[in-house]
Amino acid sequence: MDTSIWRPILYLIGIMAFAGLNAAYLGWCERKGAGRIQRRTGPMEVGIQGLLQPLADGLKLMSKQLLVPQGVDGILFRVAPILAMIPALTSFTVIPFSGNIQARSVELSALLLFALASIGMIAILLGGWASGNKYAVISAARSVSQNLAYEVPMLVTLITIVMITGSLNLEDIALHQQGGFWHWNIFALDKSIFMPISFIIFFICSVAETNRAPFDMAEAESELVAGFMTEYGSMGFGLFMMGEYLNMVIGACLITILFLGGWDCPFGLFPGVWWFLLKIYMLLFTVIWVRWTFPRTQIYKLLNLSWKILIPFSLVNLLVTAAFIKIF
Repeated sequence: MDTSIWRPILYLIGIMAFAGLNAAYLGWCERKGAGRIQRRTGPMEVGIQGLLQPLADGLKLMSKQLLVPQGVDGILFRVAPILAMIPALTSFTVIPFSGNIQARSVELSALLLFALASIGMIAILLGGWASGNKYAVISAARSVSQNLAYEVPMLVTLITIVMITGSLNLEDIALHQQGGFWHWNIFALDKSIFMPISFIIFFICSVAETNRAPFDMAEAESELVAGFMTEYGSMGFGLFMMGEYLNMVIGACLITILFLGGWDCPFGLFPGVWWFLLKIYMLLFTVIWVRWTFPRTQIYKLLNLSWKILIPFSLVNLLVTAAFIKIF
């Protein structure tokens, strides 16, 4: 049987199913997590423990008409939600879930993920600009400034990891850390004494890149109604939300590959995709936990955190790592 035809089709079906389930049920997990943290039940009525609530929400959004307000740029208004979704789906093609589960191995897969993330930022900019709403425009400007600020320390930290592993291929970076948690980059103190702090910097930047609280200044409802999504309803709103949840998953996958050994078992035994999934869902739980624990702050404080603290420290870490590699 010729597998050259069926392999990409099966991977496409698998990516769509994985992305759809995560986009739907991360919303359920978030609502349940918020309920637990705030001492309430969360979704309970539709299905056991509200497990059918994402299906009901999806049917509701798809049954509503996408209204295009007067005075907006109709083409950009319709394209922006799709542009927020497509890069997120495309990113899953280069993510290695295990040694033999990856749609496509790309030599520059780490840079490809950052390039696709930039397209997602453009989607937010277009959605706010096309809406013709002053709140949406302010939100789009905030989102661009925030994403630019936090992409710099992320890229510098990525360069540090590339210096340690010698590759921009995510699969090679994960393979470099196999054999137990003492080989993971987060504990690679022989390469740089700041690697645990680099992990924290990358995690903070990942949360900021997905516009999650306390970095959700683009959607600050206390100031901007609903931010760049103010004029969107039905599946226009739904695609933006699905894109946000998928970007959360991609960020967790990237952190797992760069710092936590990918699909490696912490004790060096029986590596596999189940370890990879366990790690990313622990990170996603932490992201949800952070959202419902820390309050939103001011946009200027968030930008100062990146430009005055994270960027200088990531540059220092880069120099220290280069010195360690050169000397030892």
